[in-house]
Amino acid sequence: MVEKEIMEKAKQWLNPPFDEETRARVAQMIEQDPKELTESFYCDLEFGTGGLRGIMGVGTNRMNIYTVGMATQGLCNYLKNNFKHLPEIRAAIAHDSRNNSTLFANVAAQVLSANGIKVYLFDALRPTPELSFAIRTFKCQCGIVVTASHNPKEYNGYKVYWEDGGQIVPPHDKGIISEVKSISSIEQVNFKGNDNLIVKIGRELDEIYLNTLSTLSLSDIIEKYRDMPIVYTPIHGTGVNLVPMALRKFGFKNIITVDEQCVVDGNFPTVASPNPEERATMQMAIDKAIKTNAEIAMATDPDADRVGIGIRKPNGEFTLLNGNQAASILIYYILKKWHEHNRITGNEFVVKTIVTTDLISSIAHGFGVDCYEVLTGFKYIAEKIREFEGVKKFIAGGEESYGYLYGDFVRDKDAVISCAMFAEIAAWAKSQNKTLYDILSDIYREYGLYKEHLISLTRKGIDGLTEIKAMMDAFRSKPPQNIGGSKVTSIIDYQNQVFVDVHTGKEKHTNQPKSDVMQFITADGTKVSVRPSGTEPKIKFYIGVKGTMAANDDIDMALAKLDKKIETIVAELNLK
Repeated sequence: MVEKEIMEKAKQWLNPPFDEETRARVAQMIEQDPKELTESFYCDLEFGTGGLRGIMGVGTNRMNIYTVGMATQGLCNYLKNNFKHLPEIRAAIAHDSRNNSTLFANVAAQVLSANGIKVYLFDALRPTPELSFAIRTFKCQCGIVVTASHNPKEYNGYKVYWEDGGQIVPPHDKGIISEVKSISSIEQVNFKGNDNLIVKIGRELDEIYLNTLSTLSLSDIIEKYRDMPIVYTPIHGTGVNLVPMALRKFGFKNIITVDEQCVVDGNFPTVASPNPEERATMQMAIDKAIKTNAEIAMATDPDADRVGIGIRKPNGEFTLLNGNQAASILIYYILKKWHEHNRITGNEFVVKTIVTTDLISSIAHGFGVDCYEVLTGFKYIAEKIREFEGVKKFIAGGEESYGYLYGDFVRDKDAVISCAMFAEIAAWAKSQNKTLYDILSDIYREYGLYKEHLISLTRKGIDGLTEIKAMMDAFRSKPPQNIGGSKVTSIIDYQNQVFVDVHTGKEKHTNQPKSDVMQFITADGTKVSVRPSGTEPKIKFYIGVKGTMAANDDIDMALAKLDKKIETIVAELNLK
């Protein structure tokens, strides 16, 4: 039985201005599929602090041209209020390879231009980081990228960027949300675009972007190792052209692609999920790397802002780096080269998120570089770059979810420059008769052994949201006293912005914005972070443990000990 309020909302979609196909689908759900009708209309698809993300389909709780149009109209109203002093307001729009991404990008362009805003619209799919670059290049006031990142094929999304090229942060996120919520009817949306205000952009910006990224190379050994085999796959997404082009700009010649996954296809036919964090998604690249004797295998997600890395171990086997390990290797290499080139003056900094490995902090401090922590989400790394612009020099940033940035030309995670840099690091390692795995071992021996693990529990639908909230409430009301055999010494509640010293009971302010995150830190350095996902129906548990690694210790055996400790913690918290 469908609730009366839901049925009334659905019936509004049975009449114009909704198109005939939409009206027919709603009518079918009313007659035959009450469960899907409820899921599609029980709420409005929330425009969150980053934008929209949801399953595609008809209804107020789905990604479709109407929910995209209403979100864009709210964005237009906010832009016109905030930039009314400007003679012209500008926006840039990009999209990924997902089904309906081109359609949604065009709808956004039509609504923006209908509201008198000039639009720079990419002529085809492009990586998300190039959208950030375009905003800065064309001096836009905002940007939109249509993508659901690594979500399953039934999803799409819509992320909003501000004039610095970073995703929206306070106060603009809340301001835009308020304007979007004020759009209560489709009749409030102006869909009648002005083609004179829409400028198509393409290859010319690609060249500027790639030339800019190529200036970030830190080594002159690439020429010697230009034929080093490098395997790359875009997983049917936007990295298909620009990542190989960037590798060639850096000087690499032997780029081996996974041809089956170079087919642009929003159904992602060769993988169950287009997420490079998953080994199954990386498997075709790994197989090709083994077959071609490659040093490294790389896979970017559909919008090419995140990259998964597979590396060859000294025994010839291939293993996958997790996001913490890859970020640590990248930042270690960059800082080491900056140190060798006498570029570190004491006024530089790197940034990581609160759930990303503390190994990055140890590396940064070892080179005399400040390391700042921010909330989960790369937008907060971009915010920190903007905060110190003109005062301190940003070098690099990273987060555990496979997103990294080197340089400040882009203000979001950038898999294009990351792929080029990881290839460069592989060549640098080879010049020392080492593998990237050897480099990771060296880092552990010098800065300490760290191992992290992520558990994601999915809770879909109406009941799922309630269950996730109940879990967070339980952690706040009855926090664990011991984790992995070690006493909890500190509790950080980012929602209430307090850091609690468990021994003394004293509290202090976190100096971070409010966020629904809990962290528990033990006497032996174990850290467990708990947070609901902002983009998926999941609650995530980040477990980080520490150990030591002597000069002659085997890295695999040392990490295996930490894995056992993580298994104990997973069992304690009942996360299986």
